[in-house]
Amino acid sequence: QVQLVESGGGLVQAGASLRLSCAAAGRTFSNVAMSWFRQTPGKEREFVAAISRSGGISTYADSVKGRFTISRDNAKNTVYLQMNSLKPEDTAVYYCAAGRRSGSRRSDEYLYWGQGTQVTVSS
Repeated sequence: QVQLVESGGGLVQAGASLRLSCAAAGRTFSNVAMSWFRQTPGKEREFVAAISRSGGISTYADSVKGRFTISRDNAKNTVYLQMNSLKPEDTAVYYCAAGRRSGSRRSDEYLYWGQGTQVTVSS
């Protein structure tokens, strides 16, 4: 079991930055691959970014590449999503997820999910 708790969401203007955090408890954090997804009402959960167990490999959705950075601190059992140059279309509930397969973009391959944190970007 892995328990995940996201934080750091909020309301910002377009062009601003936010950093999301996801604190993990339970299973050894360094043994799980981590990712961020986001979801808006009426739409499927969308892949945002993923990071390998060691943190050495990260992948991004094209829509956030160059603006978002995923990182992890295995000593603190925490994964981060630094979001820069935010756009109104980034508005969503952001979820962190833990799973076995590094780099997967499929939500059904992740076993554990946080409760989500709302990010709202105004124009």
